[in-house]
Amino acid sequence: MYGKDTGHGRGFRRRGMGAVAVGAALLLSGCSGSSDDGSEAKPSVSQQPKGEDPYWVNPDGNAARQVAEFEDEGKKDEAGLVRRIAEQPVADWLGTDQPEEEARGFTEAAKAADREALLVLYNIPHRDCGNYSGGGAADGNAYRAFVDSVAKGIGDRPATVILEPDAVLHLVDGCTPEQFHEERYDLLKGAIQTLKALPATKVYLDAGNAGWGKPEQIFEPLTWAGVAEADGFSVNVSNFYSTGESVAYGKELSAKVGNKPFVVDTSRNGNGPFTGGDPAERWCNPPGRALGEVPTTKTGDDLVDAYLWIKRPGESDGECKGGPKAGQWWPEYALGLAKAAK
Repeated sequence: MYGKDTGHGRGFRRRGMGAVAVGAALLLSGCSGSSDDGSEAKPSVSQQPKGEDPYWVNPDGNAARQVAEFEDEGKKDEAGLVRRIAEQPVADWLGTDQPEEEARGFTEAAKAADREALLVLYNIPHRDCGNYSGGGAADGNAYRAFVDSVAKGIGDRPATVILEPDAVLHLVDGCTPEQFHEERYDLLKGAIQTLKALPATKVYLDAGNAGWGKPEQIFEPLTWAGVAEADGFSVNVSNFYSTGESVAYGKELSAKVGNKPFVVDTSRNGNGPFTGGDPAERWCNPPGRALGEVPTTKTGDDLVDAYLWIKRPGESDGECKGGPKAGQWWPEYALGLAKAAK
């Protein structure tokens, strides 16, 4: 158990809508613009076979841009390593400035590529208990407006939403003050209802990780937060527990919430959790970690809907161990993850 900060440093990028929609449309057509000297643009990264993974590879993601930069600099080995990240679908964490426009941009680009968008909502009030990824909506009404905007942006296009990493967990571990609990349950349940009213949206409510507590501690809070109306739950988001540990945790929890299926974040769990250093910060930019199983819906297990890269590999957990702010791209860490991948 990590203590109160249990694998955060989620972060997200705030991006202008022009970069999301226009840039994605250009890249999907096979062109990524021009370099500073006017030379021919690099081709976009390719999508994974739809039968193996139906989720969209964002050709304008941090990893894809890093590949182009390394190639421009003649660093072919480094470009090849980061391409292992760039050509896999990773979740897009929606910002708060223009959530409707971002949701529309990502889902339109995904649909144009005959794929499905994978989105994360991470804006619950009192988020992350004021730690590295602290913040969130100002109050309940602001959060409801945020969710309504996201839903309007998604519309009838296919999308899978990971709902509020750690939001339920922090109700259980004592991190979120008691006076905010009732509102949070109401907000999460309302968000599930709003998103599930859309014709082609799946929702997975976050349920912590194998290194925290026991399923019997969190199954009732998940129920109060509306997991019965969701498609399932997510485990190991932004964390490092092995796929085997995560699946075992998920199955034990599933049995307590109506045999709901779940998804596992395998983005950085290739070498399992870090066991050195300060136990309170083992989750934050730990050294020696590796990319895990590539995203796929072919898990071979009826209860496991998908292995997903929800945390974006190469983006920092927070300002620890020399890292930048939570959610910012860190090329050195990305290279380390890719080099260590099996």
